[in-house]
Amino acid sequence: MIISKQNRRVIYENLFKEGVLVAPKDFNRPAHPDIPTVRNLEVIKAMQSLTSKGYVKTQFSWQYYYYVLTDEGLSYLREWLHLPAEIVPQTHMKPARPAGRPAGYGGRTGGDGAYRPPRGDREYRRRDDAGEGKEGASAEYKPRFGGVGRGAPAS
Repeated sequence: MIISKQNRRVIYENLFKEGVLVAPKDFNRPAHPDIPTVRNLEVIKAMQSLTSKGYVKTQFSWQYYYYVLTDEGLSYLREWLHLPAEIVPQTHMKPARPAGRPAGYGGRTGGDGAYRPPRGDREYRRRDDAGEGKEGASAEYKPRFGGVGRGAPAS
């Protein structure tokens, strides 16, 4: 399929900027949802070309194509778009820590990222290791079960 150079450039810029691209499997759609100036079929065919060269990994699920840029594709697009090495896709950027929060602060989950359930009203059921403060019946207490009910001997 012949794709104009300006449309190919728009597709490649969008792919490079995000690092990923999603296209619905609708070949008759007049415009791509994220790139309204380009037909959806042109996006799918351009990504198919990059996939055959090994520059993009393709995943198809629920009538959508998911394209992920590989490292080889990153260098290819950087060269094709004439971009410096400092510019990287959003999927390759490290998330910045929010200002004002210490590095070990993790909210309710703790600093190491492990989930800690909230402490509720069942804290009284926990026993300490020494066994002190244990409430309950004394050692001399021997319950007797008598009367009518389950397990009672028949008279």
